Amino acid sequence: MAVKFFGQFLVEKGIVSRDGLLKAIELQEQKNLKLGEMALAMGYVTQKDIDRAHNAQLSKDMKLGDLLVEMGILTIERLGVVIARQKETHLYIGEALVLVGALTSAQLRQYLEEFKADQARYVTDRIELPAGVPNSRIWEMTADLTYKMITRVLDIQFRAEKCRSVASLDANFMMAAMDLSGDVQARYLISVSQGLQKRVARAILREESVENEPTEVLEDTVMEFVNVVCGNVAAKASQMGAIIDINPPVAIHPPATGLPVPEGHTALCFPIHVGEGEKMELILLIRR
Repeated sequence: MAVKFFGQFLVEKGIVSRDGLLKAIELQEQKNLKLGEMALAMGYVTQKDIDRAHNAQLSKDMKLGDLLVEMGILTIERLGVVIARQKETHLYIGEALVLVGALTSAQLRQYLEEFKADQARYVTDRIELPAGVPNSRIWEMTADLTYKMITRVLDIQFRAEKCRSVASLDANFMMAAMDLSGDVQARYLISVSQGLQKRVARAILREESVENEPTEVLEDTVMEFVNVVCGNVAAKASQMGAIIDINPPVAIHPPATGLPVPEGHTALCFPIHVGEGEKMELILLIRR
């Protein structure tokens, strides 16, 4: 896969060892606290407060900090203090590699520029659809909400590849789909590898391990994630003046050859790069 994280890029070029990268990641995990963790460490909130806000995030397109303020748990002033502390203490992977001795400061500057140039062809900070897609504002919003929920609900860090039109859907471990009707006609799909299915399950079930969970439960968690995203999409579309009705999600197990795009549909694929050996995609099958 062309899309990479900076650490992966360095390992593949032989600049940093896998052991050095793992040490840097461990240091990052020790230093970088999420907003809720930082607020908890500073004594501004309780774990019960964080859990309440996380539950509210399932039905609201809001950042955790903004929700804590809206719920009266944090003041705006304290939220500002927490965010400032986060920024002061944040450690980037390149900085961590320097601190563990896997990279020099000069090497960091050199290879970071090489990495940015290498990845510019593949990744994007903007959601741009191919020309001529009807209701493009709706689908851009849908992709944006999906990315937000992957970060906020699943706590998965990722890099988004550029959207592309496809003639068939690639095979993967499973897909969860939901049909959208009303002012638009489409099918929303999330495709995940087996490892990512378990990561989704851990986040939805809030369990450290899901190794003993039955297959049906693991699949249900991916469908629940799709349900959460599409519920937010329908609410956001209503604010934009469009009515979207959602149907119960279903699980799909595509054959090894993948799935053809149904006749009369445009298929938009949004590859979501999580890490080596894992595959996740958002796919929109839009009726023309």
